[in-house]
Amino acid sequence: MKTGWLGTLLYGFAALAAAAPAPQARPPSPTTVVVLGVDHAAQLVSPRDRPALLDAFLDRAKPDAICIERTPEAFARGDFYEFTYEVQDLAVPFARRHGIELCPIDWEPPVEDQRLGFGLALDAPPELRPLKGLFGLLSFAGASLQRDLFHADDPAKLERVTHWAATPAAKAGNDLPRRLYLYRTYLQAQRIAAAARAHPGGRVVVVVGEFHKRDIEAILADAAGIRVVQPSSLGRPSEAEAAAHDRPEYQAAIAGFNLLGVQAASGAVDYAFVGRALAALEAAGATPQTRLLRVRLERLQGRIGRAEAVARYRAIAAEAGDARFAWTGVKDATRVDSWFDPFGNLDVRRRALLEAAREAQAGGDAAAAAGWLDACAAGLSPRQQAQLRGYWQRDIAPATPPVAGVPVGAARAATPTSG
Repeated sequence: MKTGWLGTLLYGFAALAAAAPAPQARPPSPTTVVVLGVDHAAQLVSPRDRPALLDAFLDRAKPDAICIERTPEAFARGDFYEFTYEVQDLAVPFARRHGIELCPIDWEPPVEDQRLGFGLALDAPPELRPLKGLFGLLSFAGASLQRDLFHADDPAKLERVTHWAATPAAKAGNDLPRRLYLYRTYLQAQRIAAAARAHPGGRVVVVVGEFHKRDIEAILADAAGIRVVQPSSLGRPSEAEAAAHDRPEYQAAIAGFNLLGVQAASGAVDYAFVGRALAALEAAGATPQTRLLRVRLERLQGRIGRAEAVARYRAIAAEAGDARFAWTGVKDATRVDSWFDPFGNLDVRRRALLEAAREAQAGGDAAAAAGWLDACAAGLSPRQQAQLRGYWQRDIAPATPPVAGVPVGAARAATPTSG
């Protein structure tokens, strides 16, 4: 069949087009992953790593998603580790205020496996928390007061962790923590990769314990479509930026952790840092909380004597009513403690009575101390009363009265701490 020259020409063009390879789609831009390694809750003791600075960094990073250190199952029911202040009290509220997706990326062995391997459940503290070790009340040594927001960006500062992860225990039967760490961190990395794939060309910020940072980055280094960058490459927020991101709940957390928890007895408190936080709270108006924190700060610094402190505590107790602290870190409200404070779940009135009793006990007036302790315990549940008196007998009643002129807390500077 003859088609003429025009038909032949068109047929030829069609054949060429069919034989030519299809144009390749441009590959999507990689997703930027920023792994911010943190020391859990150290933001509360270091001005160079303070909550407002981390808040300002997250704002500067402009993430499409924030990955947090909690399992998806626990996160779905609003359950967090007690001590991950930077997660539940900072990153999660920040993301929700700004409409940013939250991606829980942690993994834990089932409780049955925890009991099989360790002989206990890892999320069930004893009735009285120890001062150190597993389930110990958290405090920080002096070096943490100088911690920087980008501390974990320097591989040399994580060399100890890297060595531990790569070195089997001398006895294989003691190697479970390391083996679980490797598996846990691997799964964290895979969940981060999934979050990155869900945001092609975007930016994902990971807020995770520095213990995991380098292994996560190594696992993701060759992942397709992912570009890992260091947090410090985004630039450090200025002091003005940090100030603009400060919040009353951050100020209350700094003051409470350092003045009411075991940190106060550690000898490692940046009083200028704590004083600025408390002053910012007071600027919004005096409350029973701020008055109690002010007395505690001045007493710890040795700026007021015991008699004045007792009188002011008693006045606060008489006026506080049912006022509570703005931030306590309490997870289990059936307990009297928190993860850093043996008496963290007391309201302001009871805390004022407890502090008056502490001062009376240290001054040798055991009868007055017992009376105020009884008043503090009244109305608490039997479990809370038992914990209150247990901590009192263990941590306060046996304490040696401080030397005259030495600020309260300095005499206990040898209290074991953990970072």
